[in-house]
Formats: sequence, C-alpha cells, structure tokens
Amino acid sequence: MKSERRPPNARRYVENLAATGRYHFDSADARTALGLSAVATTMAVNRLAKHGAIASPARGFYVIVPPEYRALGCLPAEQFVPALMKRLGLPYYAGLLTAAQYHGAAHQRPQEFQVFLDRRRRPIACGHVRVAFMVRKRLRDVPVQEVNTPRGALRLSTPEATALDLVGYQHHAGGLNQVATVLSELAERLDPKKLVKAAETAPLPWAQRLGYLLERVGAEGKAGPLKTYVGARAHESTLLQPNSPRGKAVRDERWKLFVNAHVEPDL
Repeated sequence: MKSERRPPNARRYVENLAATGRYHFDSADARTALGLSAVATTMAVNRLAKHGAIASPARGFYVIVPPEYRALGCLPAEQFVPALMKRLGLPYYAGLLTAAQYHGAAHQRPQEFQVFLDRRRRPIACGHVRVAFMVRKRLRDVPVQEVNTPRGALRLSTPEATALDLVGYQHHAGGLNQVATVLSELAERLDPKKLVKAAETAPLPWAQRLGYLLERVGAEGKAGPLKTYVGARAHESTLLQPNSPRGKAVRDERWKLFVNAHVEPDL
C-alpha cells in the first residue's frame, strides 16, 4: 500500500519556504499547507514565534527570521514592507529619511522606516523594527523608483520627490535644521527639471520652502527651474516654518517666503 503524504509540520513548512527564497506567508497559506484548523495553525505558528523563527509585523502576516536577524527580532522593514503592502492591496512608497538614505543622504540612520500611504494606518512594531506610516495626497502621482533588496524590490520616492516631502513633513524628519542638512547631501542627486515635475504633485508652499533651503545650503544651481515655477504660481507669501509665529520675519521676495526661522544645517 502506498502511504498518504502527510502535510509538513510548521517548522518544516517554514524551512521549505525559506529554501525557495520566500520569507513571508499569511495565516491562510499556513493553514492550507499544514492541513490544520485555524486554531491549531495559530498555535503552531505561535510556537515558532516564541523561538524567534518567525515574527508577525501585521495581523495574520508572518515573516521568517533567518539567524542573522534573530537579534533584531524581525526581518528588516525593507524586506517585508513590499510584500505586506501587496497583500493589503495598498499603493505605497518609502520616503523621507528612509528614501534619503537610499539616495546617499544618510546624515544619521533613521530610527524608523518611513512609508507613505493614501490612508491612515497604525505604525508597526516588530522586534526592534519600527515602521511609521504617513498619509500623502496624490500618492499615485508622486515620482517613485525601485531598488532591489535581498527579498525583492522596494518602491521609494525619487530624490526630487524626497526633497519635497522632507520640506512638507519636516516634523517627521527631525525639524528644519535636520531637513537642511539632509538636503545638502541630497542636492547632488537632484535634477532641476525633475524637481519641477515633482513639485506639481505637492502643495506650492513646499516648493517655495524647498527653493529657499536649497539656496541656503549652497545648491542654488539646482533651484533655477523651481524658482521660475514658483514665480509663475505663487501669489501669496508663506512661512518657512509652518505653525510657528511670523514675528519679525524677513520676507524673501524671490521665493515669496517669510523667513521665520534661522536655519543651521550641520554641514
């Protein structure tokens, strides 16, 4: 008699996935492969999680944690965020300090992996890995590119879109001085014409602030087309640092900007 082929146990299932280069799965995948009830499947994967073999960045979604990342307690965010976003059906891109790091402007390592979505989502805590989500209007219009990671391709904002987001979300990027510092490192990657294209996807005040900051960090050559763009569209002056008092701010006529903060990049 031929013996029936028995489903693998949870550990063997995870080992088989890793052997094929797949480092994530969901509850339904595991239940089908293991041939167990939902409750029994949960118990089986929880046992693996207790031993550090897997981790769960989101409900019902699991990542396999190879030995080199056991101390981290999870896969690095760039290695599971694309798969998680695909599973959830959410358009996304990695941005701000996370994207700046990929573009060579890593003044200091970000404490969290920063992701833009078109809707609100709670942050992720997986072992020592932290993922923060921000909402971006016109998300699908923002210029993005892909970079390869050990577990697949990651979508992130282009240098130009990253520069604009840094200015628009300066409170998520360490404040105005930190933004200026990152821009000084990012400037060499910026294409002036692409900067205008990216500006079309963002509020006009972001372009006004970005142009001023680029000049402040010595990257005037990158700001020419952006200045023309602002000059043709900006009919009112805005504050360099939003949500701060105007006070005795000096008005920069070129960028139609009230300079209500002193910028000191750490160059």
